[in-house]
Amino acid sequence: MNTKQITLLHSNDMHGDFLAEHVDDQLTGGVSMLSGYLTKCRNEDPNVIYAIAGDMFRGSVIDSEFLGLSTIQIVNLLAPDVVTLGNHETDYGVAHLLFLEKMATFPIINANLYIKQNETRLFRPCYIMEIDGMKILFIGILTEEVISQTKGEKIIGSFIGIEEAAKEVGKICNAYNALDVDLTVLLTHIGFEEDKKLAAMLDPAWGVDVIIGGHSHTFLAEPAIVNGIPIVQAGTGTDQIGRFDLVIDTDENCIASYQWQAVPINEATCPHDERMEELIGSIKAKTDLKYAKVVANFDYELEHHDRWCQTELGGVFADAMKDSLGVDLFLMGSGSVRKYSMGPIVTFQDFTECYPYDGKSYGLKLTGAQLKKALLHIYRDDAWLGNHTEFYQLSKGMKVIYHRPLHQILKCELNGEKIEDDRIYTVGIQEFHYNNLPEFLNLSYEEVKANGEPLVLTTSDVQTLLAYFEHNKHLGFDLDGRLEVVQ
Repeated sequence: MNTKQITLLHSNDMHGDFLAEHVDDQLTGGVSMLSGYLTKCRNEDPNVIYAIAGDMFRGSVIDSEFLGLSTIQIVNLLAPDVVTLGNHETDYGVAHLLFLEKMATFPIINANLYIKQNETRLFRPCYIMEIDGMKILFIGILTEEVISQTKGEKIIGSFIGIEEAAKEVGKICNAYNALDVDLTVLLTHIGFEEDKKLAAMLDPAWGVDVIIGGHSHTFLAEPAIVNGIPIVQAGTGTDQIGRFDLVIDTDENCIASYQWQAVPINEATCPHDERMEELIGSIKAKTDLKYAKVVANFDYELEHHDRWCQTELGGVFADAMKDSLGVDLFLMGSGSVRKYSMGPIVTFQDFTECYPYDGKSYGLKLTGAQLKKALLHIYRDDAWLGNHTEFYQLSKGMKVIYHRPLHQILKCELNGEKIEDDRIYTVGIQEFHYNNLPEFLNLSYEEVKANGEPLVLTTSDVQTLLAYFEHNKHLGFDLDGRLEVVQ
């Protein structure tokens, strides 16, 4: 048996986490030390590959202020060998993404986005890298959430189901197996649970060896093995990097053995990269003055520790939108709140990193029956099993008791009164969620419009929230039993 070694490093869901932070009196994370670790590995080991499984963008003012241009500059210095798209790569629009791709000095792959008119792919579906006489095949698969984000892109299509994704993987593998591919890697951005479903559907004859995933921000102690395929993720941000040490059987074109670990990025083990620090410093200097302004003052630090439950910070955002827009209820998308905590002093940078998405909000007229139907969809089992679903922060006045084993709503009240099935209620919702009513709330546009045409209540969520915080100082929060889940 002839064997060769490969060191396969991987990141996912960096989300603009470019600056190191002090954690337990130790400097942790940041792209300077990440770059230093990559350089160290490249100097120590002969066959080093670095891959990124999506979502480089969003999460910091360094990214959002320059619409991803700064992120591409930073990632160019990290010099990945291949990158696949995440759902947030489309946040600035598909046309802008194609512009950013031209700036990238690394290949970006994606197997499923295409132009509807002639089914032309937007990106190359896969990438074959040659190293030390070996051929490594990378295939990029994206979550169905990209469909949600690009609903306004009428010419863009995609497959969205795991079954379709598996078939596409099979087609690509069958097309390239004749090229004596030594290692096949799926770079996915569909979430850990979906990765396991996908792995179970893959025909072993296709030769997929490894799945490197993203999207669910999963921290692992060891790979999950499904259908003989190790599945890994590296959490989120730049606090750690995944590392495979692979021994490749070049006769049989498969993995002979491997070790995997999540390597912490900190000053104890990772040198700094002076070039990266210079670049980061020059970008940060341009943003510091603008983003240092104080925009809110909370009574204490508000938390958003889990997006699949009611949180203090999520509740404040929902209340701010409800009060500002004058609706009975505002459903604030939990995923819109991107920080685990904020306050008590909130700068414009804190706010922007916490709420990076600006857009319209709509007012819907829903019957009580439709509202309960939507809540039953939101609280279905997928929400509690870690599968990717949309969850919502309820604004003040709502009280819901949901019985999970029975899949029933035991109580649904607004301002102390029972929600009546035939009564009309005004419900505020963000544009992203309005554009995806059937998938997110199980409501068709036809049944909603039967109660009255939806209205745009604000063209800028950000301006609405900032104005509210400016005029409402020293905000505290009490969850006051808005959602109770009976287990």
